[in-house]
Amino acid sequence: MKEDLLHYAWRLRRFGRDALQTTTGEPIEILHTGTYNTHAGPDFLNARIRIGDTLWAGNVEMHLKASDWLQHGHQEDRAYDNVILHVVMEEDTPVHHARGERIPCLEMKKRIPKKLAAHYLRLLNNENWIACESQFAKVSELTRCLWLERLAAERLEAKSLAIAQQLEENKEDWEETFYRFLARSFGARVNAEPFMMLAQRCPLLLLRKHRHSLFQMEALLFGQSGLLTGPFEEDYPQQLQKEYQFLRRKYKLQPLPPQSWKFLRLRPANFPTLRIAQLCTLLFQTDNLFSKVMAALSMTEVENIFEVKLSNYWWTHYTFDKASEKKRKALGREAIHLIFINTIAPFLFLYGQRKGEEKYQERALEMLEATRPEANAIIRRWKAIGATAESAFQTQALLQLKNEYCDKKRCLECAVGNAVLRD
Repeated sequence: MKEDLLHYAWRLRRFGRDALQTTTGEPIEILHTGTYNTHAGPDFLNARIRIGDTLWAGNVEMHLKASDWLQHGHQEDRAYDNVILHVVMEEDTPVHHARGERIPCLEMKKRIPKKLAAHYLRLLNNENWIACESQFAKVSELTRCLWLERLAAERLEAKSLAIAQQLEENKEDWEETFYRFLARSFGARVNAEPFMMLAQRCPLLLLRKHRHSLFQMEALLFGQSGLLTGPFEEDYPQQLQKEYQFLRRKYKLQPLPPQSWKFLRLRPANFPTLRIAQLCTLLFQTDNLFSKVMAALSMTEVENIFEVKLSNYWWTHYTFDKASEKKRKALGREAIHLIFINTIAPFLFLYGQRKGEEKYQERALEMLEATRPEANAIIRRWKAIGATAESAFQTQALLQLKNEYCDKKRCLECAVGNAVLRD
């Protein structure tokens, strides 16, 4: 059993409420269960409960055993001074406020419906891909659609929070912050962190000093990536290496270790060398990239911004010193869509929040709805159990559901899980 079941039963009043009384025999009347608190502090805030002849307003804390109050050190935490009711499965010991008063206790072990508890335990101990795999498609379409809409927004907000933290570190410099997250997107899942570190070691301000020269910008980015260590046989990487040594001394730069990058089992089109070349060309072609992206009104406009024309060397190479068949090697539509989903949409959402302009948030959601669904292993599994996504908006919601609810067994916080438990 987990405390989550107590939270769920209390929040939805799914427990026996006849002759409610404290463990010392005082009658209890619940006027308002309180607001569920997902942050530090008591579990439910601002509840209103009549105990005996007294109407109390305050907080409610929950534990499986009353002694957990002591184990968690709540008796020493002033945040728990306003707890008016302790709800437990079993009161194995009375607990007191720091001021010495005994806290009224409601014992729930005989009040949680056995069917509800058994159903919850089956979900909790289920070893399927998701706990409700066999029931998911049976939940009403309206329930699923409304929940997925909320999850898509929740995922955007989570991504926006990470951006907001970086924005604060960058002293509200939107262009620099966007550049860092854009670089991270170019790394995809495998090389995301090295790309972010590269952007930090080669800031946009430094690149802008040399934006008149694609060669110098490549020298800076490839040099800082650690991928210019050589020795090289071809002229172009040798020239980049020589230019970087000059720029490194000039700016006192420190490159990343070359082993930071992963090439193994990657398609050549995703090699970090080619992705760095594409990022560099994009930055060379388009100044004030963040401003231009924020002004884009459609995915077609975004695709046009990300149309990169690589230098001759990269037409015949995926990495240094290894010639390949001559090919344009532009960013593909799928890659651009992933950049929009993982970087541009969260920036639009956050920018709208910060500036108080809902049009940016609405545009993020509308463009996600107009973008083709992602294709990955998780989305394919969802399709197999009856959840077919028609847009990136829906795939983002399904990823949020799997990663943040199903994998963490948060069935009691999930609208679908709630619907399954009600059956």
